[in-house]
Amino acid sequence: MPPPVTPPAPVGRRRFAELTGSWRAALRIARRESRRSRRRTALVLAMIALPVAALAFLAASYDMAELTPAERVDRQLGVADGELRWVADAPVRQDERGDTWYVRDGEQQQPTARATSAQVSALLGPGSRVTEVRSRIPLTLRGPRLDEDVEGRVLDLGDPLARGLVRFRAGRAPRQPGEIAVSPAALRRLDLRLGRAVALADGSRAYTVVGVVEFPDDLGMVVALHPGAVPRTSSGSLTSWLADVPGTIDAALVSRLNERGVVVTTRPPADPADDRKRTWLGRVDLSGTGDLSTGVLIAGLGLLEVVLLVGPAFAVGIRRRRRDLALVAVAGGDAAQLRRVVLADGVVLGVLGAVAGLLVGVAAAFAGRPLVEQYVFHARFGGYRCWPIALLLLGGVAVLAGVLAALAPAWTAARQDVSAGLAGRRTPPVSRTRWLTFGLSLVGGGAGLAAFGAARTSSTVILAGLILGELGLVCCTPTLIGALARLGRVLPLAPRIALRDASRNRAAAAPAICAVMAAVAGSVALGGFLASSDARESRAYRPVVPTGNVLVYASESTRPPTLAQVTGIAREHLGADTIAPINSVSCASRRGYCDVAPALPPAQVCPWQPGADLSAAQRRQARADPRCRTSAMGYDGGYVQTGVDDGTALPLLTGADPATTAAATAVLRAGGVVVTDPRYLHDGLVTVRVNQVDSATDGSTTADLPGYALSGVISQPQLLLSASAARHLGLTWSPAGWVIGTSTPPDRHQEQRFTSALRPFGTFLVSVEYGGGPNDISPLLLLLAAAAGVITVGAAGIATALAAAEGRAELTTLAAVGAAPAVRRMLAICQAGIIAGVGSVLGIVAGLGTAAIVLVSVNREYASDWPAADPYPLLVPWPALGVLVLVPVVAMLGAGLFTRARLPIERRLD
Repeated sequence: MPPPVTPPAPVGRRRFAELTGSWRAALRIARRESRRSRRRTALVLAMIALPVAALAFLAASYDMAELTPAERVDRQLGVADGELRWVADAPVRQDERGDTWYVRDGEQQQPTARATSAQVSALLGPGSRVTEVRSRIPLTLRGPRLDEDVEGRVLDLGDPLARGLVRFRAGRAPRQPGEIAVSPAALRRLDLRLGRAVALADGSRAYTVVGVVEFPDDLGMVVALHPGAVPRTSSGSLTSWLADVPGTIDAALVSRLNERGVVVTTRPPADPADDRKRTWLGRVDLSGTGDLSTGVLIAGLGLLEVVLLVGPAFAVGIRRRRRDLALVAVAGGDAAQLRRVVLADGVVLGVLGAVAGLLVGVAAAFAGRPLVEQYVFHARFGGYRCWPIALLLLGGVAVLAGVLAALAPAWTAARQDVSAGLAGRRTPPVSRTRWLTFGLSLVGGGAGLAAFGAARTSSTVILAGLILGELGLVCCTPTLIGALARLGRVLPLAPRIALRDASRNRAAAAPAICAVMAAVAGSVALGGFLASSDARESRAYRPVVPTGNVLVYASESTRPPTLAQVTGIAREHLGADTIAPINSVSCASRRGYCDVAPALPPAQVCPWQPGADLSAAQRRQARADPRCRTSAMGYDGGYVQTGVDDGTALPLLTGADPATTAAATAVLRAGGVVVTDPRYLHDGLVTVRVNQVDSATDGSTTADLPGYALSGVISQPQLLLSASAARHLGLTWSPAGWVIGTSTPPDRHQEQRFTSALRPFGTFLVSVEYGGGPNDISPLLLLLAAAAGVITVGAAGIATALAAAEGRAELTTLAAVGAAPAVRRMLAICQAGIIAGVGSVLGIVAGLGTAAIVLVSVNREYASDWPAADPYPLLVPWPALGVLVLVPVVAMLGAGLFTRARLPIERRLD
């Protein structure tokens, strides 16, 4: 009887089994290969795990820093049942947690008087108890060298309700107004100890340090004061009450308190669903698609950089395994199976790198949590936790990076000649024209897309164009390496061999060059834009007073100093040359709104108003009209500072030369006015308009007064009235401060010492004019260049080490034919120079081109606007370029320093 015939398995199931078995075998081969090539495995794991560890550290730290609703309420309430804030004398509506509120009548009505704890307790009913907490009280304490600004919080730390807001580190709670508890940061900064005294900067009061407390929401310089230490009438503080009630604060009680203008924060009912949602999704706002897409593109740039750095290691590994792969092909493996064998390397190393990076990153976040809390977030975190979905995404990206890095070597291995692989021969590289054409088209498309994004001010589109352009250059780089190799015939031995090896091993050299190019291009492009933006802001900057001069305004002065006293202090601490008083003007009634400013004559008034919906033709006319030629920020003269002066403060405020000052002073003493904008002067007169709005008066008056116009001043627009002109307009004036002239701008320490010397007379605002733009971006440019330099040196070192390992047989041949030992070191120097030099040159050209495209597109987009916006100048970030030019030299020196000069010698055993 014949045996039963087993029906064949379905085709789909059979193919799935074949695919599964093929991948299982490929993964086993990859695991074995990772153990055999331990150095290459360690190199790839390090390059994949390092960025994963850094991002995992950030993800875990961010997740711990973002408090859950329960943690936020616990930090805000401590052991209390609720927090009350009396915000209005009218009924209010609030959200469930008390974070937002509004007055039901629609008009804000501030409380007419400060409520007391007894009044608040009476609202809660019998058996309730409250304790008052006042925060954000500015204090200035005397330090060992300089005065320090700290935040004061008034609360009774002896009360259990208030004690739950802090953590005691040492000592006890303040029991009387003369005692104080300080945070650890204030203790270190002020060089204090328990039992020592610390005084206010003005010397009006001193406190004894009796405790060290930590406020979890602020790890900075904070001090806890006794309720009797600061009067309740002090301004600028926020007042709340922590409440303890017999039962719970229910909705009825919250509604009753809202009717009295009290906002209530209570403990929400526990909802495990909120915690699960918080743990898995974090606080990512998926509605912000623009920010999300920008973040995805930035992550894509980082992924591309990792792939380009890891790619050479896979390419070298495939060349060393070409005989093994050829044996797989001889045994019946097709091209797809060969690709799976190589891609399995990427999967295995990606998984190992992801696991190692995640473990290291999360462990570092947990271990370094106290330091991150203290020096980065300045607040204590919540519970120990990580961000699972973020870690899963990071692990997936790491595996994807490994697979993408092995993708090009996999296609190369599948196309290799089996006979050449068995014989150990190299397959000569072939430059395909279609890749060059495709790369150039991507470069052109990326440039156009970046220009379009710049015109639409879309950072997402700009990044997409940058990525397309970099991918295009990646496709063009192998052809460029082949073209450069043709120049090697005219070079000495070492650079000729280096160029030949780079051309023959394009699969390893091209990714390294592209990694350098991408890092340098991004650094140069961002540096160029920042340099142009900084120059634009500096050009638009208008100093308040001439450079080096100091403005001093009285904020709160109980005993104003005399001019002689201020002069003595200024000469002692600032090295002042001259000083003059500043007088501010106001309407005689001193009620309501009062504005005094010059008015343009009708012939100088622009017929169009900014912000109006103008047609393109009207905007062109406005840009061509001399009366409308002004920047967007300075239209119609902008804000004009008005004061009363007899010519004493004029040169210090405007920087006018002696002759001009004399002429302007003569006009002031004759009863006229002085303006710093010549447009306001017509027929020797200046029209001054006084607008006053109060309960009794609502209107404006104008007067034509004899005037003098200063030209070429270097300060903001000014209108200086003489005393008789102010009286003619019905105005009064009063001392507002002083302007101090110095030969050189005082530094921060001089400014602080001067401010401290004025504190016995009250609180003053001191402003020093340094004459520059708002920021100095040179450190940022150097930081960008340094980051690109680290990647450049790393890529050059990796490529040089892999080339040395791959070319050991050729080095042995050089030794056999009598080459000098220094040839090996010179060859390593040349190989590093090719990777770093070519990549840096391409990156600088690509970065400058990207910056130019973006800036020109932005300028063209705003060229037809009115008021005219200042264009971005095309500038080269020379500090960054200077560093990037030196980086290839550093890479070459490093390669020469860490390369052994002796050539390897191998003996054949017969």
